[in-house]
Amino acid sequence: MDTEDFIGSLDREGRALAAAAEAAGADAKVPTCPGWQMRDLLRHTGAVHRWAASFVAEGHTSPRPMGDPPELDGDELLAWYRAGHRHLVDTLTSAPADAPAWTFLPAPGPSPLFFWARRQAHETAVHRYDAESALDGTPGPVPADFATDGIDELLRGFHARPRSRVRTGTPRVLRVRTSDTDAVWTVRLSPEPPVTTRDDAADADCELAGPAAQLYLALWNRRPLPDATGDASLAALWRENSAIG
Repeated sequence: MDTEDFIGSLDREGRALAAAAEAAGADAKVPTCPGWQMRDLLRHTGAVHRWAASFVAEGHTSPRPMGDPPELDGDELLAWYRAGHRHLVDTLTSAPADAPAWTFLPAPGPSPLFFWARRQAHETAVHRYDAESALDGTPGPVPADFATDGIDELLRGFHARPRSRVRTGTPRVLRVRTSDTDAVWTVRLSPEPPVTTRDDAADADCELAGPAAQLYLALWNRRPLPDATGDASLAALWRENSAIG
């Protein structure tokens, strides 16, 4: 997937999130985010969108704090969210390919613009799923190729950072495999941050396998993990320690 693909995904997912929020109402509980109501989800995602847009629009090359969302609610909150999402999409669409901007993952991709388009597409897709989980019925699907990329970003990006808590006292190997896109990752666990490669070169102590969309949502703790092959304690370790802070 390229930058344009991610911007298109961000556009669609953000509009779908808003539609679900409008249908559910600000008081609706969000089952996939315990303790949150829809207003919390809109405030969080809207603040992230504005924060992300500022790096590209203003050319910031060092970290900046995320501002607090305004104390809006109901229709005003929904309009604020929609305006911020539109600003982010327009900012990424109009930015030059070589726009300078700070990034925060070890493997940001070919450019800061790519990084922010990709990161915000996945941020918004997961929260769209959250918003739709507050409605009756099943949330809409996640495309398999998009989900595969999101697994890669999570394993080789977020969990390569020093703050990852997915660690073991002795070296262990977790395998993640998609059954529909033929992608495979080897996650080497130890007392240090995980090291993940796109291969199946090592014997695995535990394997998690399933359709890409199922694994994507499960690894982001939105759905149950598939049954583990091998040592299920590594799957439990992921469930208990993989939340992104």
